[in-house]
Amino acid sequence: MNRQDRRTALNEAVQQRILILDGAMGTMIQSYTLDEAGYRGDRFKDFEHDVKGNNDLLNLSQAKIVREIHDAYLDAGADVIQTNTFNSTTISQADYGMEDLVAELNREGARIAREAADAATVKNPDKPRFVAGSLGPTNRTASLSPDVNRPGFRNTNFDELREAYRAAAAALVEGGVDTLLIETIFDTLNAKAAIFGVEELFDQIGERIPLMISGTLTDLSGRNLSGQTIEAFWHSVRHAQPFTIGINCAFGAEQIRPHLASLSRIAETWICGYPNAGLPNEMGDYDEVPDTTAGFLKEWAEAGLINIVGGCCGTRPDHIAAIANAVDGVAPRKLPDVAPSMLLSGLEAVSISA
Repeated sequence: MNRQDRRTALNEAVQQRILILDGAMGTMIQSYTLDEAGYRGDRFKDFEHDVKGNNDLLNLSQAKIVREIHDAYLDAGADVIQTNTFNSTTISQADYGMEDLVAELNREGARIAREAADAATVKNPDKPRFVAGSLGPTNRTASLSPDVNRPGFRNTNFDELREAYRAAAAALVEGGVDTLLIETIFDTLNAKAAIFGVEELFDQIGERIPLMISGTLTDLSGRNLSGQTIEAFWHSVRHAQPFTIGINCAFGAEQIRPHLASLSRIAETWICGYPNAGLPNEMGDYDEVPDTTAGFLKEWAEAGLINIVGGCCGTRPDHIAAIANAVDGVAPRKLPDVAPSMLLSGLEAVSISA
C-alpha cells in the first residue's frame, strides 16, 4: 500500500475496532543490557562523547535490535508501532553532541519501523499495520524556569522548539510514517510549538499527515506540569484537528482512568491511551503484570472510553498481547455528534458510522 492507501485503511480500521498501539521501546532496549560499546557500535566507536543511554542512536548503531523490538510488538498484536525517535530532536540530542544526526536518526527510525510494519502486513493483509512517528517532549520546558532562583529564566523558547519539531517531523515523513505522534506532553506550550512546527511542514510539502497528540499528567489531580487540567489541555490543542487525543505515561491505568474518561466525554476525535505498567517501585522498575494491565484497559474499552490503546513505561510484548486479547471484540468508543472535518485531518473523507 502507498501512504494514501494506508491512511484510508487506518481511518477505516479505527472505526471498526479498538486498535492496539505497541509498548515501551526503552523498556525493551534496557533488556539488552548494552554497555557503552554496545551503544556505539562500529560507526561511533571513536565518538568524543559518552553515548550510553541514547536509545535513538541504536537506529544507526544497532538497527537489528530496533527491528527485533518492532517485530516482537507486531507479533504480540500491535496495529500501530512507534518509531524509536522519542529523543531525536536537536534539543534532546544536544546532550550527546549529536545534533547533526537528527535528520538521519528520524529517517532511519521511520525506515526500520516501516519495513517491520510492511512485512507484518504482507504476512496478514487483512490486518494492515501502521507507523506512528514519535516526537517526544524534549528535555526543556517553555513555560517554567529550571532555576528556582530565576523564575523568569527559560532554557528554550517557542521558536527553538518549533524548528526542532519541524526538522524531526520532516525526516519522519521522509522515512515513511503514517502519523506523527506528539507525545508525553508535560508543557502545553511545548505542544503548541510542536503543532506550529508540523503545520509549517504540512504547508511546505503540500500534504497533511494525521496528527496524534498525547499529554501526560504529573499529579493525581489530573494536571500537567504547566498546570492545565486535561480538559484545558484539549481546548488548547483542538485547533490542530488531531486524528487522536489522549494520555500516556504518567501513572498506571487505574490512576489515569478518571481523566481519560473526562477527555473521552468532550473530545471531538478518537481517543488514544497508553499508560505505564502501574507505578514504579523503589528501584524504578515496574511490577504490574500483563493480566493486571490488560484488566484495567479492558474496563476502559467496555466503558466506551477508548479507540486506540497500548502501553508506555514498563510494558513489554506480553503486556501488549494481553491487552489485545482483552479488548478483542469490544466495540470502540463512539464519536460525539460533530462534523467529520474535525476527525479526518490528513485522511480521505469517508463516512463516519453512527
